[in-house]
Amino acid sequence: MGGDVGSVVSGLGPRLRAMRTRAGWTLAALSESTGISVSTLSRLESGQRKPGLELLLPLAQAYRVPLDELVGAPEVRDPRVHPRPKRHDGLTVLPLTDRPGGLQAFKHVLRPGPPGEREPNPRSHEGYHWLYVLDGRLRVILGEEDLVLAAGEIVEFDTHLPHWFGNADDRPAEFLSILGPQGQRFHDRARYRPLIP
Repeated sequence: MGGDVGSVVSGLGPRLRAMRTRAGWTLAALSESTGISVSTLSRLESGQRKPGLELLLPLAQAYRVPLDELVGAPEVRDPRVHPRPKRHDGLTVLPLTDRPGGLQAFKHVLRPGPPGEREPNPRSHEGYHWLYVLDGRLRVILGEEDLVLAAGEIVEFDTHLPHWFGNADDRPAEFLSILGPQGQRFHDRARYRPLIP
């Protein structure tokens, strides 16, 4: 980051001179427009004066450019992650992590459909799965078990066990799922123990 700042500051003088020349202004005209003295403007353009906001803001207004453009600041990459939801068979899946080989987290929204639209079709695969219901009621089939989970309930299972999930009623169901590699389990690190007087 320090190198970027240094190159921006060292390139500012020539940039300011080029902008003034393109605008067809003299130092005196720019001084009158900004209220900055001719000598200060000259020292800025020659690199003999370090710029501060009190000088850069009036110059950006005079040239009618954003401050970033005036100083030639490097573009800042947006650090936010914008996951793209996937939709299939009435299920919207939003990936929350991007760690191939490690734990993968997803938010699922399962819209209700006509009765029989999503017939149970249990499947199995490698891994270990946790489901946490955020809202609605989720029907989960695990081998021979047929469960209905409400908001706040959790189920965990080895994915070698044939499994399937769908709506338990005519409302949408929202849930989080975490899929881990085979043998990976959650580890409880803290347990609440009430104090006994």
